[in-house]
Amino acid sequence: MRKTLAACAMLIAGSFTLPAQAQTELKLGHVGGPGSLFELSANEFARRANAALGDKAKVVVFGSSQLGGDREMMQKLRLGTLEFSLPSTVMSSEVDAFGMFEMPYLVKNREHMQKIEKDVVWPTLAPMAEAKGYKLLAVWENGFRHITTSGRAIVKPADLGGMKLRVPQGKWRVKMFQAYGANPSPMALSEVFVALQTGVMDGQENPLTQIYSSKFQEVQKHLSLTGHVYTPAYLAIGASKWKGLPADVRAILEKTAKETQAYVYEQAAKLDDDLLAKLKAGGMQVNEADKDAFIEASKSVYEDFGKEVPAGGELVDKAIALGKGL
Repeated sequence: MRKTLAACAMLIAGSFTLPAQAQTELKLGHVGGPGSLFELSANEFARRANAALGDKAKVVVFGSSQLGGDREMMQKLRLGTLEFSLPSTVMSSEVDAFGMFEMPYLVKNREHMQKIEKDVVWPTLAPMAEAKGYKLLAVWENGFRHITTSGRAIVKPADLGGMKLRVPQGKWRVKMFQAYGANPSPMALSEVFVALQTGVMDGQENPLTQIYSSKFQEVQKHLSLTGHVYTPAYLAIGASKWKGLPADVRAILEKTAKETQAYVYEQAAKLDDDLLAKLKAGGMQVNEADKDAFIEASKSVYEDFGKEVPAGGELVDKAIALGKGL
């Protein structure tokens, strides 16, 4: 009897053994589709970070707006229900000064962007974002944006007259295309294909990587190479969530995020060439735009930004100065 009771006690004790502590999961959400620069960037960051983190934590990526659109994910960052997202234009809706990257033809190339990152983003914009509840870990890329349409090619701003054009959620993109004569409407990326397919929208504007990965070439006839805006992307986390992570985990994530930028830029440059060829092969009619005409039509956008955003004019002037000689 004593042996039986002892065996039962051991069995019961074994059944109540506490499980090993679950690995901390850090979710990273983005709106990019399969093959997009966002997907490549996020997956590479996760691969590198997880190799360095070991059993401390694990970054898990959710693309294609699985965790919501940009606005929804920004809210989740602030609430702490999502660890990472990869916002781009939407940052200008959260922090007015980020609207500087909505100014037409401001950023010349990636070398220029790196100078702006060093002298404007980290000392000025990043602290503004943190004050609103967002910690920026790195500056990556969304890319140079171009216009696609179903009806006519866009060469000059006048060609946009009255056109129903989808734009991302940021008021300065709306103001820009209003200045060009279009009828812009903000819309989540996940909704754009159907809007173009059904004729709710006549066209949209995006980097080539988003155009191709979203399959807009299937419902748009023309690709006009306007290059009207270069949009950075930011690896962001909620400031409160960031403070709650162990110091060694924070160090690994921040170091890895910044180191991943070189990979992002390399892939972005490669995609610029590869995707243009694929879009042409897929039947899109590609044309160059008159950029001088667009620059001339953009003056009012710069003036409004300087008036409406504190220090907006100074930030833009500094960015322009950093591009001289490039």
